[in-house]
Order: sequence, then structure tokens, then C-alpha cells
Amino acid sequence: MGRHPLPLVRVPSRRLGGLALLAASALAVGAASAVPVSARETGRSETPVASSSPVTEVSESVVRVKVPLPDSAGPHPEACDWLSYLRFRHKDGPAESAQADRILIAQPGILEGAGAFDSVARNTVAAAAQSGKHIEFWALDRRSNCLEDGTGVRAGLEAGDVHLAVDYYYRQKEVDGRKFAGYQTNDQVEWLQNVGLEQTVRDQYDLMVRELPDQRTRKQKTLCGGHSLGGVLTAYFAEWDFDGNHATTDDAGYNQCSGYFALDTRIEKGLPGMGGEVPADWIPLIEFGAGAVRAGLEAGIIPRALSAPAVVNTETMNLLAIAGLAANLDPGGESDLPAYIPSGFNQDMTYRLLFSKDYPTFLKGSPTIKDFRFTNAAALGGLLDDHSQPLAFMQASVGFWDGGRIVDKEFPAPNNLEELGLGGLARLLGKEKKAIPDEPGGPLFTWRNYDRVGAPDDPGYTSKDGTPFTSAGKEVTDIAELARSLSEHPLDFTEHYFPTKMVADIALAGSPGIADDAVHEGGITANPVINLEAGDGLGFSDPQPGDVIAPGYQHIDVLTASAVQNDGEPEPISTNLAAFAIR
Repeated sequence: MGRHPLPLVRVPSRRLGGLALLAASALAVGAASAVPVSARETGRSETPVASSSPVTEVSESVVRVKVPLPDSAGPHPEACDWLSYLRFRHKDGPAESAQADRILIAQPGILEGAGAFDSVARNTVAAAAQSGKHIEFWALDRRSNCLEDGTGVRAGLEAGDVHLAVDYYYRQKEVDGRKFAGYQTNDQVEWLQNVGLEQTVRDQYDLMVRELPDQRTRKQKTLCGGHSLGGVLTAYFAEWDFDGNHATTDDAGYNQCSGYFALDTRIEKGLPGMGGEVPADWIPLIEFGAGAVRAGLEAGIIPRALSAPAVVNTETMNLLAIAGLAANLDPGGESDLPAYIPSGFNQDMTYRLLFSKDYPTFLKGSPTIKDFRFTNAAALGGLLDDHSQPLAFMQASVGFWDGGRIVDKEFPAPNNLEELGLGGLARLLGKEKKAIPDEPGGPLFTWRNYDRVGAPDDPGYTSKDGTPFTSAGKEVTDIAELARSLSEHPLDFTEHYFPTKMVADIALAGSPGIADDAVHEGGITANPVINLEAGDGLGFSDPQPGDVIAPGYQHIDVLTASAVQNDGEPEPISTNLAAFAIR
């Protein structure tokens, strides 16, 4: 991201016109968060979503269904009495979901929203259509996503100007008479202390029953699964009894699905990549048991939404959408976001953590990101690429830096972890060596997209040990598609207010009152399953017989990888998922 507060280069009129039409549709959809009168009357709304995706044969709509929270949840916004999902289907497929050949229903991972499934959903639906089958993909949004305000991003998309988004979130500039109310505080989201594992699996069940009332149709036509945490939630869903009578099974979770799919996860009741355990330092008081955690949430001692001072919190998740918007509108233009966004501890520390090449740089605080020049695409790559982003569960393989001197990034950890006997840290930090530009005040650093790595003009950047940082086989996601997914959807790519109670419940599921209805122990094995794993993702160290392994993929790539890969072959995750669905 750029050093100078320069305005973005204007988007060519043809591109801007298309984005304006797209954003107009998005704004109409976004207004549904206020729930239009017609939807209030029927308890359901479905609105088409315009998209600039190259996979044009797939249609998208946002569906909202009224399923009120129980009174025990406590006071909450009216919008949170609605469940939402993105519905992807082939443009030539049946209008009624019940007439589709199959329906895939996907739970997001931690800090993830429905928009994250955009590419894998479109690619899977398109792959099935090539075999003459019309399937649907439903990407679920969880309850907590109702708290997000996408007004600024949608306004910036409509106008083709990312500054409008920044002005809305940071300068109290109005959009259509609306001002940003600020990020929700711990006190404002008190009701999230009652939204955990039980409410989440029940929300999925209630939504499926509302949308597909016939149990036999659900059993015959739906596949249940998800990404990352979504595999864990699917495992609990499979075992859950939803009518309160454990002797009956038509309502059991496993009888709502014909099969399961796991995207860089497993259909198991333990967190992927964590040895099945929730790290104790994630949740204060967790070592003292369920009662202590419940009391901590009620007192506000434990944050009700999972948050850290930097990198992982509500504001940072929104910043990813803003960075995606800038890269979507003007990928080659010089970024001015670090200078244009008002300084604050969260963003300054996030930039410092992500863009310090070593410990001396981090401790000294110089040079800062504002001392470098980046295109908007390069700025986004620096935030999420596996050679820059330090957290494995947030990494994608979208290409590599270009345009100047690149060196090893050895903060927060050195690149020779294996030599130091610290290979276990790769579970947290990922396997790839980290890299960073090293010419403050120098050239404009650009981004070499995934399909240009290894091209004749590739400089072939190497680590200090002489080995290449990356290769064509390691790059799988188009950064333009990642930017689009982050900024174009009415249901966000990220989850700004992830309920802490969710992971606390999973960690303490054996305690009374948490998962008492997860009684159908054979539910996980009652249906066939496909495990679709990222070769370099969270499950890379534990491959199992029958797994579909996508070489070079990181954790996010299973959702975002391009339909056509660098070897000219179709994307393997969606291709295999489509084949599994239509078998």
C-alpha cells in the first residue's frame, strides 16, 4: 500500500459502468438487511445478485428467511431474526431448489462469511452442468453476520471510488442518509453469549426445513459440509437430535443429508489443524470449565466476539473488504489506503505485524508500510498471500511480489523453522517462506498474478538460501477473483463478530447443557463423505486414504482457486466435489 495520498486512477468507463450496474444490484440487496415490507409479510425474500465473475453460466441470489431467535437469546437487532444464504445455481437449472439434482449446503469457517464460497460454488455448479446435472450450492451466513454494515463498501463499489468506503467508516460521511454507527462493543453484542453450538446447528436445520419442507427430499438431495470449522459444525449437525425425542430419527441431522463434504477440514468434532483442541489462550477461563466460561461471558470478562488487538478483529475484517474493493476497482493503481485511512492502533499494528521484515524493524517501527509504494493488487496480496500473511488459516496462494528487491521476511518467525527444530509452528504459520519488498522510497511494487508466476518475464525471486520463493505449481488463486469475492457480495467474505461461545462450546462439548442433543453417535458415518484437502493447508501433515489432495493449495484456496489452473487443467476441488455430488 502506498506512501503518498494520491487519488486512485479512474476506472475505464466500460469497467466502471459494469461495476455501477453490479453495485446497484448489491445496494438493492443490501437494503434487505432492513427487511422490506413484502419480505416481512412472507417471512422470505430472494433477490438476484449481479456479479462480474467470469463464470457467467451460474446465477446467484441472496435468500433471507425469518427464523426468530428464542427469547432466551436476549435483546438483539430485528435483522438477527433472519437467516441468510447465497444461493448459486446454473442459469439453465430449475427455479425451484427441490427440483435440482443435488443441493450442497456449506457452513463457513471461523471468521468467515457466505461470500467466501463464491469461487468454489460457481466452479462446482458449472462442473456439474458439464455432466448434464443441475446442482445448487447454498453458502450459509451465521446469525452474527447480521451485525455487519456493508453500506460503505457497497457505496464505494457503486461509485467506483474506494475513498467513499473509507469516508463512511472513518469520517462519519453519510451514504443515503445513513451514518456508520461504529463497530459493536462487547456490551452491545451481549446476546452473542447465547449463540453457540446448539443455536448454530439448529439454525441450519430450521433453514433446511423452511426451504425444503419434505424430509425425504432433504435426505435424498442435500449434501452437508463446510470449510474449516464448518466440518466440525457438520459433524455435530450429523449427530444432533432436533425434536427433543431421542428415540425418533427422521429429525436427526444425518437424516437431513445424503452425504458430507469437507473443505480442508474433516467431518469430526475437533478443530482442524489444532490437534482437535481449542488453544487455551483463545478463551480466558476455559481451563476452569463450562461454568466459569459462562460466568465470564455473562460478566463481559470474556469477549463475546472472538477478537485480538490486531490482525484478527472486527475492524480488520472490514479492512480486508476495503482492500479487496480497491484491488477490484483499480488493481494496477497505486494504493493510498494506509495514508488515507486515519491512523489508529489496530490498523497501524496490523500493518506493522504484516509488513515488518524482521524483529529490529518491528521493534523500531521503521520503515513503515507508508514508506513503500504498492499497487492495490500488491497491497491485497501482502495482506492474504501465503508468502506474507503470518496465519495459516488466513492464507491463499495468489501469486507473488514484483517490481523491486524482495527479501526474506523473518518476522514473526524465521524462514528456516525446520532447521531450528520448530517445524510444528508451520501449523500456525504455514509452510511457505515469507517474503517482503525491501526498497522503501523506491519503485512501485506490483503483483504477479498466479498465472504469471513462472512466465518468461518472471524474475524468479529467491530466498537467502538460494531456493525460489515460489513456483507455478504453488500458485492457484486469481487475485482479481479474490478481490471480487471480498467486495462484491451482499453477504460478506468475512465474519466480523464471530461468537466466542461457539469455540468454547466445542472445547467443552462434554459438559452438561452444551451438546446434550448430539446423541446419534453413528451420524457421522451414516453417509458417504468426501475430504477435499489443501496440499499445504491445515491438514497437510495428516493425509488420510481416500482424501482428494490439491497440491500447492493453502487453507483459503479450497474456496477461491481459479476454475483453470496453471497446468491448464480444471480446478480439482470443485471438479471432484461436483463428481461426488452427482454420483
